[in-house]
Amino acid sequence: MERLQQELEELIALLPNERQVRDRLANLVSVYPFNEYEYVISNLLAMDVLDIESYYELRDDYIARNLYLYIFEISAPRTFGESWAQGHLKGLVPDLQKPSKKLDSEYSGQYDFFLDGIKIEVKASRAVDADIDAPLYVKALSSDSTKNFWMNFQQVKPGCCDVFVWIAVWRDIVRYWVLSSDEVASHPYYSKGQHRGNIGEGQLHIRQDNIADFIQFEVKSNRIEEAIRSAHRR
Repeated sequence: MERLQQELEELIALLPNERQVRDRLANLVSVYPFNEYEYVISNLLAMDVLDIESYYELRDDYIARNLYLYIFEISAPRTFGESWAQGHLKGLVPDLQKPSKKLDSEYSGQYDFFLDGIKIEVKASRAVDADIDAPLYVKALSSDSTKNFWMNFQQVKPGCCDVFVWIAVWRDIVRYWVLSSDEVASHPYYSKGQHRGNIGEGQLHIRQDNIADFIQFEVKSNRIEEAIRSAHRR
């Protein structure tokens, strides 16, 4: 959003009625879908400061930079962590199966997916500005941001699965890490005892100052199934 605002500011400065547009913006009442951006762009087009091809380019660039911004608008953690994240992973790895007692006689909701005998748990988080208090979609960061970010993978139970798939969402990209349960349990950033009395449960924080320590576990979206099998062998 900051880049779009800067680009529009530079274009507004070229308007012959710049002062009038800025005065109107200062007192503009926005009601969806009519807002400050709609008002600015319509003026830029009307005054031939922005032609239609330049508008398309501006729009396409913004969408590319914010392709996953809608995911930050999912307010319910359960909807994000289960509905979106699990559906997203299933789309990337179609052979994943939802577990059941037919596949695993001891299954009772401990993990999310089953793949040829491998028990897989999915954890997801979103990269947000760690220094401001605001709605998630406002705090959402792009992958090239230099701001402090914080992601928390919660209710991690290494004893309940064989492999973890972690999904991390930025405004413009999604990244994936695949680890064996042993690698999670023994990792120096894994904190045991997230909730008092919950034995075998912990959490793990990924921040700008430790994300490089997970590079060995990062995989491309088209290599996740292979990475799951490799992590299981480890």
